[in-house]
Amino acid sequence: MSERPNFITPAGFRALREEYEALFAGERPKLLETIAWAAANGDRSENADYQYGRRRLREIDRRINFLARRMKAAKVTDPAAQPDKDRVWFGATVTLADVDDNERVVTLVGEDEADAGAGRISFESPLARAIRGAAVGDTRTVRLPAGAKDYEVMAIAYPGLSRRLS
Repeated sequence: MSERPNFITPAGFRALREEYEALFAGERPKLLETIAWAAANGDRSENADYQYGRRRLREIDRRINFLARRMKAAKVTDPAAQPDKDRVWFGATVTLADVDDNERVVTLVGEDEADAGAGRISFESPLARAIRGAAVGDTRTVRLPAGAKDYEVMAIAYPGLSRRLS
């Protein structure tokens, strides 16, 4: 099974690794102790600590497996090392304007670190796909469920770049 690479920034990979370690080395061992203690108390069918512990353990194990797969498929990409900083690529922070001159600032990141409310959108999202490779002044049409919308690239910035390209 060949998964496509999971592009991710170094900070995003660190966050995945920290969550994995917190679950695997922190929460899981404590939960195993609680389950063992609850199992030693007798009747497991009416033991809420035991039942909740087993259910929570399954949730943790699923999350650990998911994180392990995502980290294995990860292709850590440092946006500061992007060779063509005049165009929109992975890790770029882009200022966009629509036809009504409403500005929107987005940063293109990996799926695991996307947070639309904070302006971090997945590199695979419709908006990101539409603006990939665009330069300042380019207009791109984004096809959304509500219909097509045009955006003009107003500025492009990358981490570690002291000036904004505009």
